[in-house]
Amino acid sequence: MEGDLVVADWTPEEHHQAFPGVLNGGIIGALLDCHCNWTAAYHLMKAQGASTPPCTVTADYAIVLKRPTPMGPVHLSAKPVSIEGDRVVVEGTLTGENGKVTATCRGTFVAVKEGHPAYHRW
Repeated sequence: MEGDLVVADWTPEEHHQAFPGVLNGGIIGALLDCHCNWTAAYHLMKAQGASTPPCTVTADYAIVLKRPTPMGPVHLSAKPVSIEGDRVVVEGTLTGENGKVTATCRGTFVAVKEGHPAYHRW
């Protein structure tokens, strides 16, 4: 955590490449989707005064690939833009080891209740 930002670092392996030296765009999308989803769950937990995060799913998300992402370690950061009831809009970024933002994400994540197929699946 860095204030409202949820942060993580991750190092890709060779099989995560799109082509030599560049991280695959699908991997980038999955990383940002997951990171933003956990950011939503964490901030919903805080907003609700709960001791554990709720189960959340992705309602929508959009990824912008701004430039090629080098195959070194990457830095993920995300923060809530709005929280309304059980919905959180989150914005996230992926930064390459060169310090440049290589991809961004904006998505809506929703808490689900018992009976939903994703409830406590992870």
